[in-house]
Amino acid sequence: MQKKIHLIAGARPNFMKIAPIVRALQQQDKLAYKIVHTGQHYDRAMNDVFFEELGIPQPDIFMAAGGGSHSQQTAKIMIAFEEYCLAEQPDAVLVVGDVNSTLACSIVAKKLHIPVAHVEAGLRSGDMCMPEEINRLVTDSITDWFFVTEPSGQQHLLREGKPASAIHYVGHVMVDNLFYQVEQLVRVDTSGFETNPLKTSLKDRPYGVVTMHRPSNVDYPETLQRISQALQQIAKQLPLIFPAHPRTQNNLKKFNIDLGPNITLIGPQAYMPFLHLWKDATVVLTDSGGLQEETTALGIPCVTIRENTERPVTVDEGTNTLAGTDPVRIQSAVDNILQGRGKQGRRPNLWDGNAARRIVEILTRELDRP
Repeated sequence: MQKKIHLIAGARPNFMKIAPIVRALQQQDKLAYKIVHTGQHYDRAMNDVFFEELGIPQPDIFMAAGGGSHSQQTAKIMIAFEEYCLAEQPDAVLVVGDVNSTLACSIVAKKLHIPVAHVEAGLRSGDMCMPEEINRLVTDSITDWFFVTEPSGQQHLLREGKPASAIHYVGHVMVDNLFYQVEQLVRVDTSGFETNPLKTSLKDRPYGVVTMHRPSNVDYPETLQRISQALQQIAKQLPLIFPAHPRTQNNLKKFNIDLGPNITLIGPQAYMPFLHLWKDATVVLTDSGGLQEETTALGIPCVTIRENTERPVTVDEGTNTLAGTDPVRIQSAVDNILQGRGKQGRRPNLWDGNAARRIVEILTRELDRP
């Protein structure tokens, strides 16, 4: 009889991570699965086309957890997911990343004696002011199978006392999905993308792409002003396109920060139009963990506007430079790239597009044990 797995996603980026696992599960017949959308973030853009682009079916259940404080959101997800688990009796629950849904569903599963698999396990920033760091630590403290994306994840988990037999270095599902989407992009008509006329207007000239959303960067006027000054200086020699998170846009207005004429501010982008934009950029400036990894996977220079990263392999081996929020360091990092002195980097071991297949093979073996 097939074993049943619940795949948990709470927001758009989570679906990027479970999509390769779903595609791998569709290629075998020993494991059955259901996609659980907790509704942590409700996105109107998640229509049939979005899931069609990912090559996966619509979620089997939508729990509509919605917003609220971290505690309120986590509690709503736990209540809804417990009810669903009791009705469905899955043999395992697979969570990805570090959002509140990851934490909530892991706790519910563990208290119901359902094994937990954590994809992207072991990542650590060391910054306990990040809600994501708390989610990572708690989730990993009750996980049964750890699927790790980089060597630092293995090291952290072993140092925290996790058994080596439960830790599996499999590569990265986000890279699996990135390669899949790059192939899809070749076959897609990009003329309707909001990002297409921006690229066309540049007439093949170099450009940079900016993303910023972390509260530590955008919620404090002094910090946001300091970063904006660096971006304005960079934009004097390299036009910048800035798909800005609503939180960032609101704070730019609230703090009366003018980015100047050489930075084009646009709204948040769906995955494919955004990929269409940044894959050809000269440099990406970001505070996103996912983009640090994706730029390394495609060999695009990245400057991370943070003081720490839970993805050190992108710095140690990849194309990422950790610049902090100091304008001088940010500008210096970009200058090095523009002058040909930026790091070349390489794609880390096992970031080959086959992580999901490895995960499914391991889960099949583990769930087949008597």
